[in-house]
Amino acid sequence: MGLTSHELLALAALLAVATVLGTLWVWPKLAVRSWPAMFLRLGTIAVTQLTLLATLGLAANDYFVFYSSWSDLLGHEHGAGVIRGAGGGPGGAGAPAGSPAGTPAGTPAGTPAGVQVLGTAEITGAGSVGREPAQIGRLDKVRLPGATTGLSTDGYVYLPPQYFQPGNGGRHFPAVLVMTGFPGDATNLVTKLRYPATELDLLRKGTMKPTVLVLMRPSPSMPRDSECEDVPHGPQAQTYFTTDVPADLRASYRVLGGADGLGVMGDSTGGYCAVKLGMEHPAVFPAAVSLSGYFKAADDVTTGDLFAGSGQRRDEADLNWRLAHLPMPNVAVLLADSKEDGSTYADSTAFAAAARPPLVVAQATVDAGGHNFTTWDRLLPPSLTWLSSHLADAS
Repeated sequence: MGLTSHELLALAALLAVATVLGTLWVWPKLAVRSWPAMFLRLGTIAVTQLTLLATLGLAANDYFVFYSSWSDLLGHEHGAGVIRGAGGGPGGAGAPAGSPAGTPAGTPAGTPAGVQVLGTAEITGAGSVGREPAQIGRLDKVRLPGATTGLSTDGYVYLPPQYFQPGNGGRHFPAVLVMTGFPGDATNLVTKLRYPATELDLLRKGTMKPTVLVLMRPSPSMPRDSECEDVPHGPQAQTYFTTDVPADLRASYRVLGGADGLGVMGDSTGGYCAVKLGMEHPAVFPAAVSLSGYFKAADDVTTGDLFAGSGQRRDEADLNWRLAHLPMPNVAVLLADSKEDGSTYADSTAFAAAARPPLVVAQATVDAGGHNFTTWDRLLPPSLTWLSSHLADAS
């Protein structure tokens, strides 16, 4: 019986009801002063709680698809992701090419652009290749202030080994803005998804070009979820990501300017933001990757009213609506999903089928896995390889 099957959920619910009713029936018989009766009472309470918790856990997993199968839950390995072209014309993937995660108070608008380096962090999973920046790169803890928006958030900037190697002192490198899901912690991109360590491995294999990684949350207005939207009379999150963050990077690091210098990617909410930013600002982000992202802005207690009641603004934040009603943007998109992650794979396939040039859409898939770090970890190497092929070389 599958982990996400309705039969399993129904069986768990039936057992929970049976244990509650059984406890009510047997409890009077155990209401005596003796050690055996006391342990039996504790046992009935424990069984009842376990069945109720199991039912709630299965129901939550059935809705969110955190784990898609028993092997996924138990951490068994599956195959790596496979990329194929879809929609947008031929070629697809082969087209040319505090706490460090806390969010501080905003910065005054008009502040000069530039990253504030708060310290350095360990590169999780890098192995024993040395600790010199020219061997392993460097991971900076940073604050990215918004010179035009007044917003600010903390995260990390990973500089690859080539950034520090002799002869490269004047070279500028492509960069990728990487966003977590909401309300995820940017630290997860280092310790769980291990973006810097994955890039190091791909660099050794020669399947990725040296790239600066900017690791952060998808909302600079925490605890509010801005969905990367310029909210009327509220946080201008989209402007922050498309104007302030690129300006900060180029003011502080040797990051390429011009076309094909910046890419964007993320998981879940970060995936929605990545494709949205690429579609709306292809001159800033000509390539975008979504790991299990969705296609329509969330609307819940964490977002509030993002559109000031405007149906037009809400439509424009719906990526499928944009495909149907607006000119196709000149951007390359990779949609990376598990086929078992709820409707995300079907939604991605439908999006790819609706795409037309100059929009180019490719898909990367794994057969099994849920909406979780284990799945995204398997999709990360092909996704970074694809994204790297769509960015300019260091120069």
